[in-house]
Amino acid sequence: MLTLEMICQAQHRLRELVHRTPLVRSKTLSDHLGAPVYLKLEFLQKTGSFKPRGAFNKMLGLSAEERRRGVVAVSGGNHAQGVAYAARQLGISAVIAMPAFTPRNYLDATRQYGAEIVLMPDSRSAFAEAYRLHDQGRVLVHPFDDPLVAAGQGTIGLEILEDLPSVQRIYVSIGGGGLITGVATALRTIQPDIQVIGVETDGADAMAQALAANRLVELPAITSIARTLGAPKVSEFTLHHVQRLVREVKVVSDAAAAKALFLVLERTKYLVEPSAACCLAAAELQRDQLNAKDPIVLLLCGGNVSGEDLASYWQRFVASA
Repeated sequence: MLTLEMICQAQHRLRELVHRTPLVRSKTLSDHLGAPVYLKLEFLQKTGSFKPRGAFNKMLGLSAEERRRGVVAVSGGNHAQGVAYAARQLGISAVIAMPAFTPRNYLDATRQYGAEIVLMPDSRSAFAEAYRLHDQGRVLVHPFDDPLVAAGQGTIGLEILEDLPSVQRIYVSIGGGGLITGVATALRTIQPDIQVIGVETDGADAMAQALAANRLVELPAITSIARTLGAPKVSEFTLHHVQRLVREVKVVSDAAAAKALFLVLERTKYLVEPSAACCLAAAELQRDQLNAKDPIVLLLCGGNVSGEDLASYWQRFVASA
């Protein structure tokens, strides 16, 4: 089980290593949704997403011998950059197994942060390579199935409560579930009445399917444009916490996520990924459940989107609509 104490310890460790990202009110989105809307700007975090929080917290707990052996991770997106950046800052060797379809901007950034990349044909083989390197001695920094990683992500929840104690509802994206596990544990341990809503997209909805089946479900493929939500399967650890702490998980379409992305960009001038914009799309679906006096938070978890992808989203989902 993840505990509030673990998250508070992580917050103390990370204080000089990560940004304390802003929480800002958006008048435009408040008018749009009919409730006070606050945006947690986690896409302004180092590397452009929340991932360094968990990566740092995991690696800071390594022994000298484990640091000497180095770390390994598997990722097709933001986790790769988070691990690479944290490892470089701590002087630890990092190898990242990445699927061949990973966008070039993620590959370039991960290399620039100093990690060695091993390209594999697909996500399944990338995980297999990471576990092989783990068996050879490297420490695995799992993207979500690790209490220390989730505790690092949970520090976002503490920051939100410090800035907005009156928060009533929060929308949080789900990939493998480490982010929402950490954030929900922090929020609901301190204020049990807060409603935590998880968000996924069609084609990257492993948590929603697991909740419906009451067991882990492995997706045959990730088909959503929200690649950074592309965990083929969640874990027992994250599923258990979501079952216990999260009110519900909403699944939105790629089109809704893309349109929300451009709404955020045009109205706030913030450029975020579909995996972050989907939180606005979910709130739009639940507009009739929002109270005009109760503050809600949209956790904008990442902003690593390429110009090529942005143009594609516009042509596929906005211009052609």
